[in-house]
Formats: sequence, C-alpha cells, structure tokens
Amino acid sequence: MPIPLSKVVRVVLAPNPGPMTLDGTNSYVLGAPGFGSVVIVDPGPRNAGHVDELVGSGAVDLILITHFHDDHTGASAELHRRTGAPVRAFDPAFCIEGQPLSDGEVIDAAGVRLTVVATPGHSADSVCFVVDAEKNPGIILTGDTILGSGTTVIARPDGSLAAYLSSLRRLRELGSLTVFPGHGPTLPDLNTVSGEYLEHRLRRLEEVRSARGTLGAGASISAVTDMVYPDIDPSVRFAAEYSVEAQLEYLASAENGVPG
Repeated sequence: MPIPLSKVVRVVLAPNPGPMTLDGTNSYVLGAPGFGSVVIVDPGPRNAGHVDELVGSGAVDLILITHFHDDHTGASAELHRRTGAPVRAFDPAFCIEGQPLSDGEVIDAAGVRLTVVATPGHSADSVCFVVDAEKNPGIILTGDTILGSGTTVIARPDGSLAAYLSSLRRLRELGSLTVFPGHGPTLPDLNTVSGEYLEHRLRRLEEVRSARGTLGAGASISAVTDMVYPDIDPSVRFAAEYSVEAQLEYLASAENGVPG
C-alpha cells in the first residue's frame, strides 16, 4: 500500500533491503488528489508483488527513471507491459516508448509538475526531479545522488567524482527543499545535506591524497582503501574501492591539468 509523504507524493518500499539499498528502493507514486492517474518514479527491482502494488496505485500515465541501476529499473519493462505507460530516462537505452529526459525539462502529468535536474556523478545518467515547484514547493526526488542515510558511491563504470562535486554544488543552490531519496528516509533540507555531502567528499579526497603520498604514487586501490577505510564492513568494501578509484582518477586528472 503506498504510504503518503505529501499531498502529491506517496512511496512504495521495494522488498530489496541490503547494504547498498538500505531498507529497499523507494518507488514514488505522484499524483494530484482526485486527478485519477499517477506518475511512477523508479519502479524498482524485478519483484512481482512490488509491481502489483505499483499497478494498484492508480492508472499510470508515465514512468520516470532517476538512473539506470537495476534496483531502480528492473521492473520498468513489466510495469510498462502491464500499464502501457511510457518509460523515460536520461539514457535512451532505458527508455521504453518514451523520449529521453533532458536537463531543465518541465513535465506535466497526473496533475503534477516536475522539473528535471541533471545530476551526474553517482552514474553518468543520474537525474533528480523537483516536484510541483509552484503549487507544492519544497520537494525533490534525488534517486541515489543523495540518500536518506550515509553517502552514495561513485559507481563504476561511469561514475565521476568531478561530475558529482558539480552536481552537489548545483543542488545546494536549489535551497531548502525536502529530500525524497531513492533509499532511506526523507531529509528536511537539501541545502544542508548537499553541503554536508560536499564537505564529506572533499575531506575524503584529502585523505586519499594523503594515503597516496604515504604509500607512493603507484599504490593500489586496495592499499589506499585499507588506509582510508580501515574499519570498512566487508559487505560494502567494493563500494569503498569504487570511491577510492574515482578519487585517484580525479587527483590524477587535476595533476595533469584536466579540469575537474
């Protein structure tokens, strides 16, 4: 049963909890009261019961994707098959009978207005959606760009620290919107959490720089991870190594004069 979060946003939690997904993927159901149809943001993983809940939430006009990872898109094709609603994503490869999203695009559907904000970094195709900027101000759906707890990973193969830092700076400028993340609980202030994420990333970058200085320029990703994340849970070590790899690439680019 979708749980109301605001007058236009409800959430259905997918049954896929884990170290990287927290309590599970948040699939959002958007629609103005009494409008009679909905927009689904991030259908979630392949799970028949979860798709049943989304189908039961109302006539689906549109399916939107924050980024391509399977815990957000695995159910896209089945939800499209059962509802006929087009699937739109920033990456054309994940669209189904719908056009790719574009940065700054305004979408009106199910009585709700959404503005697309491109936020690459976690993945190259990551986007956020500002919901009802005029009629219902103060909400942003952030996918995995900002999580409800902890911090996100710069994911291979297409994550980029330089892009992520730029995205965080852009989000910080949007003001005190309430954050509805792809995983975890809502957060009250986009400006504050974006600033905290940015400070965390820059602090980690200095730790990686220091570790590389101690270990030598040829230090392995594993060795740097051991020094920067000495108490990392083995279940998420791979994510720490992804982030270290991204930070080493960022440092190398900066040192070679490549804008970051």
